[in-house]
Amino acid sequence: MAKVLFLITQSEIGGAQRFLLEFAPYLAGKGHEVIIAAGEGDGELFSQFRISNFEFRMHNIERLMRKLNPLQDVLALLKIKSLIDEERPDVLFLQSTKAGFLGAIAGKLFKIQNSKFKIRVIYRIGGWAFNDPRPWWMNKIVFWMEKLSARWKDVIIVNSEYDRQVAIDKKIASIEKIVKIYNGIDQDKLRFLPKEEARSYLLAKTSSAGNPLFTKEGSSDRSRRGVVVIGTIANLYATKGIEYFIQAAKILKEKFLILNSNFLILFFVIGEGRERPKLEALIKKYNLENNFFLIGRIENAYKYLKAFDIFVLPSVKEGMPWAILEAMAAEVPIIATQVGAVPEIIQDGKEGLLVPPGNSSAIAEKIKMLIENPALREELSTSALNKLEEFSLKKMLEESEKILTL
Repeated sequence: MAKVLFLITQSEIGGAQRFLLEFAPYLAGKGHEVIIAAGEGDGELFSQFRISNFEFRMHNIERLMRKLNPLQDVLALLKIKSLIDEERPDVLFLQSTKAGFLGAIAGKLFKIQNSKFKIRVIYRIGGWAFNDPRPWWMNKIVFWMEKLSARWKDVIIVNSEYDRQVAIDKKIASIEKIVKIYNGIDQDKLRFLPKEEARSYLLAKTSSAGNPLFTKEGSSDRSRRGVVVIGTIANLYATKGIEYFIQAAKILKEKFLILNSNFLILFFVIGEGRERPKLEALIKKYNLENNFFLIGRIENAYKYLKAFDIFVLPSVKEGMPWAILEAMAAEVPIIATQVGAVPEIIQDGKEGLLVPPGNSSAIAEKIKMLIENPALREELSTSALNKLEEFSLKKMLEESEKILTL
């Protein structure tokens, strides 16, 4: 059995943390010793582990943060190195760019000082960060962080063929170091709320903000028209492309007369993040306050997926999004951008509809298509559910465990 130290940049829940919440208990259940270390964030990751069936030693690396900050990064590096010295793990398992970079340096320093102690450094990424929407020079720095630190990593796990090819084409590491393991879910463990219950909960979240559409006075308007709910689950980060989702709603309102048609079309985003002020301003600018709602973070957000008639993933960059797999399991028709592993999961026109990233008009057009074609919605949902069998949680966990001792 191995002693595994996981290091991840942020302690708020996202894709990388979701993998960790699945993998760490699995390893503990198999007899491995697991330690968790994470940096900035709301600490939800630690909270989730505290209520798990296993006891984990957990460490908060306060100086570890997503943004580049030379002073804080050096202090975080020293703390990580001290933690490795203290725990002396067999495996150092790194997740996300900053943890991957600083952790690789700390691991190398430990190896230099303890040449007889074997420590295996594994790095898992959910989409290369140098493809994020930010200034080119910052992405250049991130690229060289990845390339330089790759030499101190024994294995690099990617969760899409797209990212594997990027790593090969950009010569980030040798082909032998790069391993592809798709994300997976256990459909039998998912507990979706019934459609009306889930929808009522989301509508209640909007009525608490005083939305007139969902007061008693507005009930007659809802009953006169069919309510179509379109939504997504995503942290409010620039990579998630929520601004394009909002712009698509604006196009639908202007071109397809949301408030004067036979349909009352509502948009929901379940998730939280630093882009909220910008997105709220955009919603206000486009006069969408009564149609587009940022619900905030909800525990076990996937449970509410059946509230949606259509699921939209507007991301400009992804690895292999868990939300897509969950939407497939919930049998909600999907519109998604052609990023990361998405085209590897969804064939356009078969398991869902694909659009180019950053294209609000295309998102709006596909939404309109699905609203007007219930038969197509059902066809896509059925095909997606069948395709989901290829992405099992058991397979992901077993393949990931094998990497620990290869």
